[in-house]
Amino acid sequence: MGSAPLKITHRPAAAGGPSAGSRPPSTVNSAPVMYDSVPRPPPPSALRLRSVTQKRQGKEGERPALPATSWAVLGLLSFGRELSGYDLKKWADASLGFFYWSPSFSQIYSELKRLEKAGFATSRLIAQDTGTRDKRVYRITDAGTDAVRTWAREAPVDPPVLKHGPMLRLWLGHLLEPEQTREVLRRHREFAEEMRGRALADIESAKDEAAWAYPALTLKWAERHYAAERDLADAMLADIEELEAAERERGTRP
Repeated sequence: MGSAPLKITHRPAAAGGPSAGSRPPSTVNSAPVMYDSVPRPPPPSALRLRSVTQKRQGKEGERPALPATSWAVLGLLSFGRELSGYDLKKWADASLGFFYWSPSFSQIYSELKRLEKAGFATSRLIAQDTGTRDKRVYRITDAGTDAVRTWAREAPVDPPVLKHGPMLRLWLGHLLEPEQTREVLRRHREFAEEMRGRALADIESAKDEAAWAYPALTLKWAERHYAAERDLADAMLADIEELEAAERERGTRP
């Protein structure tokens, strides 16, 4: 008796970094990719990334310890633009979400308050012509630029933690029907190829934005990473065929 296909849902983040104005460079608007049934929350190690407390002499005094999300939001502001919380979320989705994680709206606004309290960001209200409520926009301060520069240069860098949902499912392949294991890998290959295409599109969109030279390098990494994931999925599909052929030869698989 055949089993029902695995329900596979995933909405990948767009890739890239901000360009002119308040829009990320990506022009790719694709439908959600049907993928692995395991969602992609931020890794625990990412959320527990070591905080940094910098003590300086003189007027600056003691800098507060900040969580990784604060540094991520401050880093988005470090490119020099004045951004709303909505802009920051879009930019995070189009950059951080590709290789780390993208904070939620609530996290972003919570961190903006923290950064203002620390003196690392300022905000102001801008009247809207449409009659809607005024928009609050944020800008990094000199102290904020100094703080995030120090963090980027001096904070310990944790190694990445791999949490690979498709491999977890394949590890349990003895509990699945053969077609289910292949379907997991085919969906993963589809996802990887789409993400690779998004990275390529965003590399093209960001190439003329001088301030985004280094984010563009992370996009090149992302394109290579997802190309490798696609090729690994193909290799694993071939491995499954070889394994099943060997099992049939031994008589352990019908």
